[in-house]
Amino acid sequence: MYAFTYSHKGKTYEVDSKGFLLDFDSWDENFAEGMAPEAKILHGLMKDHWDVIYSIRIGYKEFGRCPLVYETCKVNSLRVGDLERLFPTGYMRGACKLAGITSKVGHLGLPYQPTSKPENMSFMESYNKTYEVDVRGFLINPEQWDEYYAIYRAYEMKMHGGKLNDKHWQIIRFLRESYEKNHRVPTVYKTCKENQIDIEELEWLFPDGYHRGAVKIAGLRI
Repeated sequence: MYAFTYSHKGKTYEVDSKGFLLDFDSWDENFAEGMAPEAKILHGLMKDHWDVIYSIRIGYKEFGRCPLVYETCKVNSLRVGDLERLFPTGYMRGACKLAGITSKVGHLGLPYQPTSKPENMSFMESYNKTYEVDVRGFLINPEQWDEYYAIYRAYEMKMHGGKLNDKHWQIIRFLRESYEKNHRVPTVYKTCKENQIDIEELEWLFPDGYHRGAVKIAGLRI
């Protein structure tokens, strides 16, 4: 992902090709004020604009993701027409952009970062990677798997908010290491036994099931 620069009132920011801020923490009100005309807000940011912008930033910090448009409307007691009036270029391309949410991180926040960086790939670069899957969404070639694949799958499945904790990664790595060693997916019994968890804990970790949850996220098929 190539970085570009945007300057306003003597301060420079790194942005992507569409003007989205690359570093959430580099945001300040100056950025939002400078970008407002790009979002077709021509007469400056008013209190209602700032209320939305700050609610998005607070929600992102609290939950690790950009709040859904429904959530932002509810928190700010807005109807869709009100939001359109405030941010005519749209929710993501208007409100979220001015709040410093990137076009990609708006979908996947910081808690979705992998434990390592596969193929020396950045998070932004990973967003453009493609994987070959079957009609059910299972990875066809297990060798294509990387941690980003697991992260995107977990998010897509809305699994615990899409967040993978240490226990999730333990199961995922066990499945992959076992497959690489034995060329077959271990049974659910073996997975529970080897990882010292019961079926109830496995169900809590992977609500969609062992096969459609754990095995799929690990990039494997039975």
